[in-house]
Amino acid sequence: MTPPTPEPGTPAPRSLLTRRGLIASTWLAAAAVSAAPLLGRSTARAAASAVSLSADCPPGTTAPVPPAAKGPAIPAAGYLVQEIADRVYWLTDGLYQMIFVTTAEGVVAVDAPPTIGNNILRAIATVTTSPVTHAIYSHHHADHTGAMVLYEGARFYAHKDVAELLGQTSDPNRPLPDVTFERHLNVRAGEDLLNLAYHGPNHSPGNIFISLPAQRVLMLVDVVFPGWVPFAYLVESQNIPGWLDAPARALTYTFDTYVGGHLTRLGTRSDVLIQQEYVAELKSQAANAIASFNPAAVYQTVDPTNPWAVFRGYLDGVAAQAASAVVPNWIDRLGGADVYTLANAYAMVESLRIDYGQLGPFGIHP
Repeated sequence: MTPPTPEPGTPAPRSLLTRRGLIASTWLAAAAVSAAPLLGRSTARAAASAVSLSADCPPGTTAPVPPAAKGPAIPAAGYLVQEIADRVYWLTDGLYQMIFVTTAEGVVAVDAPPTIGNNILRAIATVTTSPVTHAIYSHHHADHTGAMVLYEGARFYAHKDVAELLGQTSDPNRPLPDVTFERHLNVRAGEDLLNLAYHGPNHSPGNIFISLPAQRVLMLVDVVFPGWVPFAYLVESQNIPGWLDAPARALTYTFDTYVGGHLTRLGTRSDVLIQQEYVAELKSQAANAIASFNPAAVYQTVDPTNPWAVFRGYLDGVAAQAASAVVPNWIDRLGGADVYTLANAYAMVESLRIDYGQLGPFGIHP
């Protein structure tokens, strides 16, 4: 059937966005931008133009959010608070998450995301009149703990590395901890126990595992993202090998509910396993790309006296090759696979090179 001719001045109908077309367009653009140093100026300009059209990710330019990534609706108040185990409450604004425990001694709060801000105290007030008496830092990053100052009068707990890092920045919104520890600390309040453990650096120095064994809840922030791929560059983690190992460590705990600190929903043991699968595939494809990417074109098309241009073209090309092999397998399984896999591939390639010694063409000279 021939489509009807539009009336003069009527916008042409948009073509339907299909999954196959989205994958193709996303990765053609990503690969073109990443490989721009390997190509001519006209290609680089075209790639930059393509990216500028979707840099703010308007609706229709990213893949549909898969069902596994969707969580409960956030009420008009701007936050959701739910009891997820006996006396343990989950609080979220749809981007960040924290927990608090109502005990006979008062409230134990873990983290204080500033995006939730004063809604933290409002949420607590909906379930108890008790004050916050214990406040625990999962780690030092301000996006998760930048409102800890709200817990006035509480006793603060953190790993010793967190205390040192907070001391360097002197942020008035993140008070220094009263109690620090190196490996393990049990925080008891009333009949409740929170086990704090440090198993070495992962996302950041001092990022701890917070377990409530009686309630079978585990909180580990910025490691596993239930329903979603990890944030960009493997969550900007400062120790990639430690971050890669952390999910396996999490699975040694007994838990039913996993609190990851981010996005739309809580997690389970299955979510930890799914992220391990995604990361394992990303690691494998990054290794394959390091081994197979041909750097000859880089030297042919960039200024050979500019080593940064050579490295940029090489690393971006390797990351794009790895990511393009991963995205089609995950775009229907995890949210944001089309958004952050390229950045995550770049971080994985760099970790394989500088942490694991997979140097590709930049290895030991014969």
